[in-house]
Amino acid sequence: MKVSLFEGRRVFLTGHTGFKGSWLALWLHRLGAKVYGYSLPPPTDPSNYILADIHGVLAGETIADILDRGQLADAMVASEPEIVFHLAAQPLVRDSYAAPYDTFETNVMGTASLLDAVGKYKRPCAVICVTTDKCYENREQVWGYRECDPMGGHDPYSASKGAAEILIASYRRSFFHPGRLAEHGVQLASARAGNVIGGGDWARDRIMTDMVAALVAGRPVSVRNPSAVRPWQHVLEPLSGYLTLAAAMLETPDPKWCDGWNFGPVSGTEFPVGRLADAFVRAWGEGSWEDLSAPGQPHEASILRLSIEKAGWELGWRPRWTCGEMVARTAQWYKAVLREGCDARTLCEADIEAYGDLI
Repeated sequence: MKVSLFEGRRVFLTGHTGFKGSWLALWLHRLGAKVYGYSLPPPTDPSNYILADIHGVLAGETIADILDRGQLADAMVASEPEIVFHLAAQPLVRDSYAAPYDTFETNVMGTASLLDAVGKYKRPCAVICVTTDKCYENREQVWGYRECDPMGGHDPYSASKGAAEILIASYRRSFFHPGRLAEHGVQLASARAGNVIGGGDWARDRIMTDMVAALVAGRPVSVRNPSAVRPWQHVLEPLSGYLTLAAAMLETPDPKWCDGWNFGPVSGTEFPVGRLADAFVRAWGEGSWEDLSAPGQPHEASILRLSIEKAGWELGWRPRWTCGEMVARTAQWYKAVLREGCDARTLCEADIEAYGDLI
């Protein structure tokens, strides 16, 4: 990835007050980009957006709903972006069971609102819509899902992201066709990442948040599905994928970038939740976890893997950090903030610098 490609570039980033969005805003700022955020207020308290003072790195910011089509279009036109990253979403599986309508509205119609705004903008730009590894129709298969596999989803969250992928493909074919790139100038892609961990995630019912809260309180960590296999990765891994894809679009506008892309761990390195809990407790230095799996829990897939061969061949992208590295850095981040009172911005920038040295 040629990091110089982002110097001075104008970037429109939705969901910048969330976990991944806050990290991406900070990384883009370090690369010299002018970042314009659009999002609801921080979804958690505490939040990485507040702790790391993400507002301070932005060139502009609009606190509003992704479903407010008029305000979204106005904010996009005003920011004059060359790159658009769409991360705004309802991101939690268990919340989607409690509020299915809101989940579909935000994740599907919110994406439609974003792409309508791109159409009203009427200027060339690279657009990357972030969905999830759960957008695929999960057949509990042992091999990784490829970008050409069918979309689906059992729970409302997964289904909403599969539907968002179908919507993105429809807009790409109908309004931003890769074969007519010279006419409209919009390169539209989607990015599907694995299960992300890292410092600064405070959302409830997330494995890291639950583990940190329990360990700080001196309680055993409750793990509801320890045998479930997931494609774990540090938050900087998929973000590096999004940035690599955006850099390719900026350097050489090409129809081949206008597609879906998986960003996950190396095939065969996925592992179950129980092993993650073991590794995190060791990295924390004390504590334990307990199996709280029980019949009647909301359905969650038992196995999920992603194929990342396409990103490797076409983009030259690959994950960098091992399981041990990503877990250790995550534990160190939370301990430094919660026990030592360290500055979250400094910790995020240290991780970005360490990861960037590997690119």
